[in-house]
Amino acid sequence: MTTQTYIVTGMTCSHCVQSVSSELGKLDGVQNVQVDLGTGAVAVTSEQPLDDAAVRAAVDEAGYQVAS
Repeated sequence: MTTQTYIVTGMTCSHCVQSVSSELGKLDGVQNVQVDLGTGAVAVTSEQPLDDAAVRAAVDEAGYQVAS
């Protein structure tokens, strides 16, 4: 298992958290997604390290952006 943390911008409410969590949870191998709304930190636990492009695409699909 590995955990990677990303900073996601634009989240302001619990619906935002649910949208991001749902999209990231669809990625292959993802076991858990934890979002800290206050800081925008999103910790993703997966079987193997995730492809950054796939993570960015999932966050984009939810309507948000991963900070560079």
